[in-house]
Amino acid sequence: MALTPVENQTPGFVAAVAAGSGAFFGLFIGTSQGSGPMGMLIGAVLMALLGFAFTMMTNKENQIRWALAAAFVVAGFATAGLPAAVLGVFFGWFAGWFIFWLATSRYRAHLAPYLTSGQVLWYYTFRVICGVIFVFLITPILVVMPLSFNSQDFFTFTPEMLRFDPAGFSLKHYQDFFSNQDWQNALWNSVKIAPMATLLSVTFGTLAAIGLSQPHVPFRRAIMAVLISPMIVPLIISAAGMYFFYSRIGLQGTYMGVVMAHAVLGIPFVIITVTATLVGFDRSLTRAAANMGAGPVTTFFRVQMPLILPGVISGGLFAFITSFDEVVVVLFVGSAGQKTLPWQMFIGLREQISPTILAVATILVGISVLLLATLELLRRRSERLRGMSPG
Repeated sequence: MALTPVENQTPGFVAAVAAGSGAFFGLFIGTSQGSGPMGMLIGAVLMALLGFAFTMMTNKENQIRWALAAAFVVAGFATAGLPAAVLGVFFGWFAGWFIFWLATSRYRAHLAPYLTSGQVLWYYTFRVICGVIFVFLITPILVVMPLSFNSQDFFTFTPEMLRFDPAGFSLKHYQDFFSNQDWQNALWNSVKIAPMATLLSVTFGTLAAIGLSQPHVPFRRAIMAVLISPMIVPLIISAAGMYFFYSRIGLQGTYMGVVMAHAVLGIPFVIITVTATLVGFDRSLTRAAANMGAGPVTTFFRVQMPLILPGVISGGLFAFITSFDEVVVVLFVGSAGQKTLPWQMFIGLREQISPTILAVATILVGISVLLLATLELLRRRSERLRGMSPG
């Protein structure tokens, strides 16, 4: 099989690829200025010219990259002040790095030498597509966070914020959240409901997963499909069904009714994570414990539970997030006395546009990030316990 030599690229190739990246970033900048197509055109032309010119000066890479970053900073500051200068640092650094990364063929350094140009193109195209999807998903969250520090009661960036003026930033929305009685009552309701719902979800979900993992259980697939159906059925249908059912048995509008409804939504997550953990579980350990005289309960808590604990905790965290963030079911099943934090946020959007919602959303994002980091640590620990990863 022929090997592809790693050598410097031609100016035309670098200019063409750099023009594509310039058009992508120019779309965002142009859209913010009211003309997306014009931003794409300017970005493509600028990056193409830089790529064509700098490809022939690879021996001066460091000097050019520093000069390019400085030029973008000056141009940004001259056109739109300090915020544009900060963005100029990023764009200048990226433009210099990207152009020389292409020109010196460093993009092929870690790839197999026998890959064709088409295979290399698909390798990076796939990653660009994934990156674009990630940016599309994460941008709305990133926009909310700085808006929560707005000193005005607006849902937009004020001129003071765009100038990085300290007068445009304030913690008053966070202060309102921690001092407003309605918000605190909603937070307290969520804190009371979510842990109890999580406890029920973990208990029943873990037992169901262990039972359904046994090969002798009849109709395992059908039972599994029924148990995880709350993840598949549209939430509004589940909420309506719970309302009519709970109203007949006296649970509608009660604390226990909301807890049970949230537990139903959390059980599928526990079942899935615990079932995945049980895939690598060595069943000879339970048989050995039984041969040594341990009963089923002792075997479960002393042998099985320590090994599947990462999956149980992961499912519990997912169940907790589901309960803490859920709003549709509690609107149907709960009453004013069970008004949770998401319900209060929904009221804030429907009845009064309160920027305190942005502060609450930022706090919830922070909590979610911590929980997801915990899930990742537990996943790695589970793999180490099952011998699927080193160290």
